[in-house]
Amino acid sequence: MPPTASGTPYLFFTGKGGVGKTSLACATAIRLADAGRRVLLVSTDPASNLDEMLGVELSRQPRDVPGVPGLMALNIDPEAAADAYRERVLAPFLGHASETEVKKIREELSGACTTEIAAFDEFAGLLEATWRQQFEHVVFDTAPTGHTLRLLSLPRAWTDFLDTNTRGASCLGPHSGLTMRRERFSTALAALADPQLTTVVLVTRPERAALQEAERTAAELRALGLVHQRLVINGVFRPTASSDPIALAIREREQAALARMPPALRSLPAEQVPLRAFNMLGIEHLRALLDDSLQPPPERGITAPPPHPTASLSGLIDELAAPGHGFILVMGKGGVGKTTLACAIAAELATRGHSVHLSTTDPAAHVASTLEGSLPNLQVSRIDPRAETQEYIEKTLRRREAELDDEGRALLLEDLASPCTEEVAVFHAFSHLVSEARTSFVVLDTAPTGHTLLLLDATGAYHRQLTRNLPPEHLKLLTPLMRMRDPAYTRVLLVALPETTPVSEAAHLQEDLRRAGIEPWAWIINNSLLATGSQDALLRERMRAEAEQVARVVRDHARRVALVPWMAREPVGLERLHALAAHQARGESQPQPGG
Repeated sequence: MPPTASGTPYLFFTGKGGVGKTSLACATAIRLADAGRRVLLVSTDPASNLDEMLGVELSRQPRDVPGVPGLMALNIDPEAAADAYRERVLAPFLGHASETEVKKIREELSGACTTEIAAFDEFAGLLEATWRQQFEHVVFDTAPTGHTLRLLSLPRAWTDFLDTNTRGASCLGPHSGLTMRRERFSTALAALADPQLTTVVLVTRPERAALQEAERTAAELRALGLVHQRLVINGVFRPTASSDPIALAIREREQAALARMPPALRSLPAEQVPLRAFNMLGIEHLRALLDDSLQPPPERGITAPPPHPTASLSGLIDELAAPGHGFILVMGKGGVGKTTLACAIAAELATRGHSVHLSTTDPAAHVASTLEGSLPNLQVSRIDPRAETQEYIEKTLRRREAELDDEGRALLLEDLASPCTEEVAVFHAFSHLVSEARTSFVVLDTAPTGHTLLLLDATGAYHRQLTRNLPPEHLKLLTPLMRMRDPAYTRVLLVALPETTPVSEAAHLQEDLRRAGIEPWAWIINNSLLATGSQDALLRERMRAEAEQVARVVRDHARRVALVPWMAREPVGLERLHALAAHQARGESQPQPGG
């Protein structure tokens, strides 16, 4: 039994995006089921790819995983959960309240905060004892750390809110649906904090940023009461050609990062999982992840050379710079390099003399540590949820101070104590950034996709509410969503790694954006080994798989694609970021203009 599969009923796999949480959660669940345990595998990630990895279509209800007796899996679907939550809240009013009152409640329940609390409600339900009667282990594949920390903090936040809210105030409208769940929230809080019930598996890579984020996550989880933690360092490279310079450079970078591992991580029980040549798709590949003796079936090779990408990162920046201003949104699955690329683009635009505001919505932001310096024309900020929430509360109280008596002020304060206020406050800060791009460049490093989509959902809810309440003569007002739908104003860059799952997730994100009326402007394929010429056997297998994924993106998903190479020196600091931004694609003598 792998060390990650401890004896506790609940196993939480968490960490920075792209470190392999889903692969390890799946592999551990399969290993436990193969040992005769009854196991439930759950994804709490709004951008889950559990279906693709296991080869089965999942829903909110547990389904058997073919080929693994004893293993069932489900996805917590935020939208479906929100629909069920709305119906539960509305049920007592149907047939008793007027149509106007019911409509008002529906509108109050249409925002992103409702989606969040509904998804959390389903998550909390899985921590009840009834599930432990059905399954010996419940393995949680969580969203990237910022989103997960928000999720795991909600049991205490909502328990405190319900304990202190005596007047029925809530930004969710009538909160009877929450009050009925008070016991569920308390049970969830107790289960998470019990080391006999819950183990947190911190997943990281042998990389500086991933290890730093694992340290921050470990500390924040301890502060929430989740003290039973283990560490898994995933994807540790073992070169097969000792003289290959690329293999040696990768190994050197990894060993340097591990040598500087933060002390708080060194104290945790830890293990290493080697980098594999194969993609983590299908049961046999997932079984082989934790077992060196297993050889998965060979993967299908590339049958034709891929079309060449249409641009380098340098070529994209030339096109982005042409209008002289605009909103540049860098999006993608966690761990694909969004922060690095956002910093490189912002720094290059500032170097060219443009006024640039680089910001981030990522709760685990590390923009400053990536830049490692300052530039003229470059402003750097972060949308800090706590600071934005406090500022929003203070502004709301000042704005309504004249119209409120003591009773009204107390009621408003109770309402603003809701955890949902944070989502509203972050949305307001996001809206200011969108507006700022009218006269300068705003480059936004967004949180991993699930968290970002909640923010865009808030933008859409605001848009619908505003336009619904405006008279026809005022409908020319530009809302944030309208600006994001304007291709002359907003350029969305989708970032992916040249691997099956990141490309699939970026494609799903593109579909979600298109449903919201937002058309991605370009794809960036980051950290490609294709141009390195490595002769290491394992790396050659990965390069062959890369070529197939690049061809897939160019052929099926994007009209504008840039390929960014793997760099022997980690792209941290202004000098290396400039080198990354200035890199030309092979055969590209000068930037190619785009249409």
